[in-house]
Amino acid sequence: MKKSTNHFKRIGLVGNAEKSSCARIVRLAIQLIQRSGRTFACDAATAQLAKVNCVNCPDAATLAREVDLLLVFGGDGTMLHAAREIAGSKTPILGVNIGSLGFLTAIPSDKLAEALKLVWAGEYTYESRALIEASGVFHGKKLMASALNDIVVTRGAISRLIALDVSVNGELVTRYRCDGLIVSSPTGSTAYSLAAGGAIVLPTADVIMLTPICPHALSNRSVIMPLSATIRIKAINTFPAAFLNADGQIVGELDAGDEITVRRSRHTVRFLRLAHSSFLEAMRRKLHWRGTYL
Repeated sequence: MKKSTNHFKRIGLVGNAEKSSCARIVRLAIQLIQRSGRTFACDAATAQLAKVNCVNCPDAATLAREVDLLLVFGGDGTMLHAAREIAGSKTPILGVNIGSLGFLTAIPSDKLAEALKLVWAGEYTYESRALIEASGVFHGKKLMASALNDIVVTRGAISRLIALDVSVNGELVTRYRCDGLIVSSPTGSTAYSLAAGGAIVLPTADVIMLTPICPHALSNRSVIMPLSATIRIKAINTFPAAFLNADGQIVGELDAGDEITVRRSRHTVRFLRLAHSSFLEAMRRKLHWRGTYL
């Protein structure tokens, strides 16, 4: 890996304010940053969590405009939230895992010191991650939502199938009868889509995936198509209700006949990847791939 020119002079810190364990790691990061001769800033919630007096910004989007690198402390949910906030920014983002699995958080918290040494030495590259977005009219109101992982249409608490007509670039795919449908970005292939039986793809691949959730047809499988595709999903049922979610957050309820359009967003997020790390290495480690017979 070729060394990058290091222009990181001011480091931004964003933590999960709901995880008290973040506070200690954030304070450790501050110590490491200051020892390196660099300065730091936090969003307001993180400054309060770690009980540090510093220049702070109201949110991650504002903070990203003021710093050269954003460190995010938490799990994948924290990374997703931060990524959506700073989408379109050129400021790179690097995740520190405070939790369990964490596909988006590249650094285990106990490896923070070693990881930052690589960053200071310029031992990293950048990855541009595509976002996807959903738009449509729900209950007569225009709505739009973006996601780094996935856009999902799903049933509510009632255990009955919903019906969804799906077309790609104007051509009908099928009418799914299922618990829901996941439209996944490349980054999101290891999230809900994977749990529902979808394929794993490299996060830099230019693809988008349709993965039905518990489809009422054995032939319904995950479909991989170009990231440039335009996907339209039409809700057929009046009951049970179908709900639109973006990265796990409820956007709205779809009435029968409501239609949403999912496509690639014009915004991207810039991830920082450390030297000697790779997506496939992360798969081996996090999914416990052994390459041996049972």
